[in-house]
Amino acid sequence: MPRFALEVTAQPSDIDDVNHVSNLIYVRWIQEVAVAHSTAMGWPFERYRQHGAVFVVRRHEIDYIAPVMLQQTVRMETWIEAVKAASCVRRTELFRASDGQLVCRGNTLWAFMGLADGKPQRIPEQVLQSFQPGIER
Repeated sequence: MPRFALEVTAQPSDIDDVNHVSNLIYVRWIQEVAVAHSTAMGWPFERYRQHGAVFVVRRHEIDYIAPVMLQQTVRMETWIEAVKAASCVRRTELFRASDGQLVCRGNTLWAFMGLADGKPQRIPEQVLQSFQPGIER
């Protein structure tokens, strides 16, 4: 599965009391790269809204592997690993750009939910084709 990549540089507001990027920031970055990937594939939030349903996070699993310090650049890579009728699993890996060190790995379960009723909906074929033409369904 092709990976989508985006870079981010740790800012002063990202740093915690022990002088490295806060665990909360990794969660934010995982969300940001997922949204950027969706937008790059032609699915910004507004397009989902027009369909009446959006992806929402049901579960994050994150492994924090190595620290990131102030002003270090991180390369975030994400891809869809598995799809079910109304959900998908997205994998994300974050690497320090300076040395390629894996710093964080995440798995996120995204559910496709109706905006009007908050209930799961089948992911439209149009969405599936945009993200993973090679995955068996």
